[in-house]
Amino acid sequence: MSKRRRNLILENIKLTSAGAKGVAVGKTEEGKTVLVSGAVPGDVVNARVKKAKSKYFEAEAVEILERSPYRVEPKCIHFGVCGGCKWQNLSYEKQLDFKESEVVNNIRRIGGIDGFETLPILGSDEQYFYRNKMEFSFSDSRWLTLDEVNSTENIDDKNALGFHIPGMWSKILDLKECWLQEDPSNEIRLAVKQFAEQNNLEFFDVKNQEGFLRTLMMRQTSQGDWMVLFQLFREEKENREKLFDFLILKFPQIKTLVYAINPKQNDSIYDLDVQTYFGEGFLMEEMDGLKFKIGPKSFFQTNYKQALNLYRKTLEFADLKGDEVVYDLYTGTGTIAQYVARNAKQVIGIESVQEAIDAATEHAKLNGLTNCTFYCGDMKDVFTEEFLENHPKADVLITDPPRDGMHQKVVEQILKLAPERIVYVSCNSATQARDLALMKDMYRVVKILPVDMFPQTHHVENIALLELI
Repeated sequence: MSKRRRNLILENIKLTSAGAKGVAVGKTEEGKTVLVSGAVPGDVVNARVKKAKSKYFEAEAVEILERSPYRVEPKCIHFGVCGGCKWQNLSYEKQLDFKESEVVNNIRRIGGIDGFETLPILGSDEQYFYRNKMEFSFSDSRWLTLDEVNSTENIDDKNALGFHIPGMWSKILDLKECWLQEDPSNEIRLAVKQFAEQNNLEFFDVKNQEGFLRTLMMRQTSQGDWMVLFQLFREEKENREKLFDFLILKFPQIKTLVYAINPKQNDSIYDLDVQTYFGEGFLMEEMDGLKFKIGPKSFFQTNYKQALNLYRKTLEFADLKGDEVVYDLYTGTGTIAQYVARNAKQVIGIESVQEAIDAATEHAKLNGLTNCTFYCGDMKDVFTEEFLENHPKADVLITDPPRDGMHQKVVEQILKLAPERIVYVSCNSATQARDLALMKDMYRVVKILPVDMFPQTHHVENIALLELI
C-alpha cells in the first residue's frame, strides 16, 4: 500500500456491527465497508487505514468521536496491549448478541441454508476466571511502553513473565494480573517471577536462544487441584530444585509439578520428555460421573463448566434411545464419545493423534465403558468405504472437527454412510456452514445452538442438528 494510503484517515465512521476476529464494522459515505480494530459496535470513530482492498478497508481507530452505549470499562489493566480479551470493553449481553448473529449469518450466507430453528445462545455463567489452563512465557526483554521507549532513564527491570504481544513473538508483556484463570494462578505466576529475580535465575532470551526459564503452564481441576509445568531451556539442577521446592511449600494447591528441558526453536511440548518432580504427574477430572486423567500433554476443554454444558446439549441433540450405533469423528481424547456411550449401544471414535487415542482407550477402561472402540489415523484416510464395510452402520454421527472443518472426502463418506442424524459441533461456524452446504441435498438443518465458551473474546462454538431428508 502506498504511503498516502497508509496515512489515509477515514472520518466519522459509524460502527454498526461486529465482524470476524472481533473487529467492528462500518461504512464510508461512499458505501465501502470498513473493518476497524480498537473499537466496538456503536462507536463513531476516525480510523487510520492499514490495508486498502477493492471491497473494504482494514483500519484502526485513532479517535473515538462518540462512545457506544454498549461500552463498559475493561477490568484488566493490560487491556488493549495484551490482546487476549479484546471484548472486555463490550457488555457481555452484546457480546452474546453479536456471536449469535455471526453464527446465524454464516450458516445463511455461506451455507445458503435457512428454515432452521435458532436456540438462544448459551452464555457462560463465569465471564472471567473461566479457563482451567494457562501458558505464560519468560523473557529477558519485556515489552516496553511508548513512554518507557521515549524515556532517557535506564530501565533495569526488563524481565517478563506473561503473554506474547500479538504479532511480535519476541516481545513478552509482563503480566501484573490476568482475569482468565482463578487464583492462585496470578499468585503463583507473580511468586515465580519474584523468586527467579531474587535468586538470579536467567529468563529466556528468545532472539539469541539463551537462558534458563522458558515457559510456565498451569492447569486446574474443578476440584481445585493444580498442576504446574515448566519448560527449561537447559538443565540447572540446583536452581531448578530450589525453585520447585519453594513453590510446593508455598502453594499446597499444587498436587503435581512437572518439567521438560526444551532446547528447540519452539515451545511445543508434544515431542518433549516430561519429567515428574512432585506428585503423580497428572490430575483427575470428573464430568457427570466420568473420570478423565489429565496429563501435561492432554487436550481438555479449557472452560470446564461450559464444556460440560456443551456435552450435555450434544447428547440432547443426539436423542439416543440406547440401541444406536454412534460414530464420533475427530474424537480427540474421546470425551464426547464416552459422554454419549452410556446412552448408546456402541460408539466408534476416530482421531489422528495416537496419544489422544491412547488416552481415550485408557479413559474408557477407567470408566468401565466396554462399548467404545477408537481408531487412529487421518480422518480422510481412515474413514473410508472399506472402514464402513467392516463396521456397523451408524444411526447417529457426531463430528467435532478442528477450525478448518471437515475434508471434502470425509463429507462424501458421511453422505454415503447416511446416518439418520448428525450432530455437528464446531468452533468455526464459517467452515461449519461450508460443510453444511455440501450436505444440504441429503440433510435438513433442524436447529442450531451457539455456545459461548470464551467470554470477552469473539470466539463462539455452535452445535447443529441435521436429519436425513
